[in-house]
Amino acid sequence: MATPWWQSAVIYQVYPRSFADANGDGIGDLEGLRRHLDHLVWLGVDALWLSPVYRSPMADFGYDVSDHRDVDPVFGTLDDAERLVSEAHAAGLKVLLDWVPNHTSDQHPWFVESRRSRESAKRSWYVWRDGRDGGPPNNWRAAFTGEVRWELDPATGERRPRVTEGEPGVDPKAWTYDRATDQWYLHLFLPSQPDLDWNEPAVVEAQLDVLRFWLDRGVDGFRADVIHAIGKDPELPDDPPELALLPKSSTNDDPRTHGLLRRIRTLLDGYRGDRVMVGEVYLLDTARVATYYGDGDELHLAFNFPPLYTRWRARDWRRQVESVVEQVGAVGGWPTWVLSNHDNPRHRTRYGTEPRARAAVVLLLGLRGTPFLYAGEELGLEDAEVPPQRRLDPGGRDGCRAPLPWTRAADHGWEGGSTWLPFPPDAAGRSVEAQRNDPGSVLHLYRRLLAARRGSPALSVGDLALESALDDRAVLAWTRSAGDDRRAVAVNFTAEEQPVQVPGDWTVEVASDGAGEGGPWSGRLAPDQAVVLRPA
Repeated sequence: MATPWWQSAVIYQVYPRSFADANGDGIGDLEGLRRHLDHLVWLGVDALWLSPVYRSPMADFGYDVSDHRDVDPVFGTLDDAERLVSEAHAAGLKVLLDWVPNHTSDQHPWFVESRRSRESAKRSWYVWRDGRDGGPPNNWRAAFTGEVRWELDPATGERRPRVTEGEPGVDPKAWTYDRATDQWYLHLFLPSQPDLDWNEPAVVEAQLDVLRFWLDRGVDGFRADVIHAIGKDPELPDDPPELALLPKSSTNDDPRTHGLLRRIRTLLDGYRGDRVMVGEVYLLDTARVATYYGDGDELHLAFNFPPLYTRWRARDWRRQVESVVEQVGAVGGWPTWVLSNHDNPRHRTRYGTEPRARAAVVLLLGLRGTPFLYAGEELGLEDAEVPPQRRLDPGGRDGCRAPLPWTRAADHGWEGGSTWLPFPPDAAGRSVEAQRNDPGSVLHLYRRLLAARRGSPALSVGDLALESALDDRAVLAWTRSAGDDRRAVAVNFTAEEQPVQVPGDWTVEVASDGAGEGGPWSGRLAPDQAVVLRPA
C-alpha cells in the first residue's frame, strides 16, 4: 500500500489572528493567509492546519464555536475559506481545519435551545445535572482556573503535576448553575463553553454532519480539540483526591471515547484522498495516548505532549524517544512530534538561546513521525512581552500568539494601525524579509532541513535506531533507514564540544549552525550543535 501523505508530511500550524492581515484591522484573516501561501511553498512544508475560524464570540478566541458551518467575519467569509482551500491545493498544500467537538459557545443555537427549559428537544445535547448538597454535581475542575506545571521527577523520570490556585474570585468548578431551570451544566473550560453530551446519538450525528460539511468543501482533515474528552461516564463520579485539583480536561480518559472515534474514522475513510484526523490527546502519558490509535481504526495521528514539558537534556530526550518507539510502536501507530504551539511558550523562549532552538529543530525534523511546526518558529521567534493591560487570553497564552513580522518596516507588514497583540522581541531582525536575505538565518536552516527531509525516504518515513553515546548526558544520536537510503542525526545538548560515535563515513548534510555543510563529518559536535549526516 502507498504511504499516506500525512506520514511523510510536515504540517505547519497557522494561528489565523496572528499570521497576516489583509484588511488593516490589526487581526489576521483568511485573505492575509492566502496572500502568503507562497511563504509556505518556499519554506517547503506540505500542509497547513488552521486554528478555528468559525463564527464565535471569541471568549476563547474561536474555541467557543457558535456556528460550525460559517466563518467568523473577523476572518472573512465562507467563500474566502473555499478559495483558500482551492489555492492551497493548487500550490501543492493540504489543508486541515481545527474541529472543536467537546463543547460549543453558550451562544450556539444548540445550547440556546437546550437551556430554554428542561423539556427542550435539545436538553439532552448538553450535560445537565441536579446539584448535590447545595453545590455542583461533582468535584470536577475546569481549565483556566489555576496553573498546572508538569515537573519531571529526576529519580523516576515520571511527570508529576504541581497546581497553583487561580486568580482570586475565579470559580474553579467545572459546573455553572442555571437558575431558570434549577440545574447545573458542565463545562471543562470556560462557563461560556458548555460541554456537549456525546452519549446523545443526535449529538454524534450533528457533529459528523459538521465534518461532512467541510470534507465536502475539500479540506484534507482536521485537528480535533481535546478529542479524548468527548466520552464521559454518565454517572459523572467524583475525581479521586490526587486528581481533584487538576482540570478534568487533562485527566478524562473514558473508554466510551474509543467507540466514538471509530465512528469518526469510518466517516473520514469513506472520502477519497487519505483524509486525516489528528487528535489533541492531552494526557501526559505516552502509553495512554497510544490507545487512541485503536487497532488502526481510531485517530490517524495523536499528539503526544510530554516533549513540550521535557528539559533540554540528552537523557530526558532519549527517554522520550524510547517511550514513543515502544508505546506508539506497540499499537502500530505513527508518531507525532511538536516543539511549539498556540497553547505553550515557544521553544525558543523555553530553551533560552538561539543555538539550542536551532539544534531542537534538527532533532524535531530528524525523528520518525509527523512533525508539526508552529507559525513563526521558522523565524526563531520568542514569546512577546504582553503588558497587563493588553492581555486577552483566559489561559494566559498571549505571548506565544503574537503577530508574525513580515517586513523590517515599523508596521512589519501589518498595515492600518496597531495589531491585536504586540510583536515579539526584535521583530525587524526576525522578520521574514530580513531572514530571507540572510542565508545564515534560522529561516534558511528550516528550509534546508525541510528540503533534506523531503529528499530522503530515510528521514521522511524510515526506521529509527538510537546509537550509544559516549556520554548520554550530553549527546543523542540515531540513524534512519529506508531501503538503501540512510541518514544519521546527532544533537549536542551542552555548551561544550562533544565527541560522537556514529559508525561509518559521513558527510554533513545540514548543521544547525551551518558549519561544515557538504564536508566530511569529523565525529565531533560543536557546542549546542546538531547535524544531519548522509553517507560519504
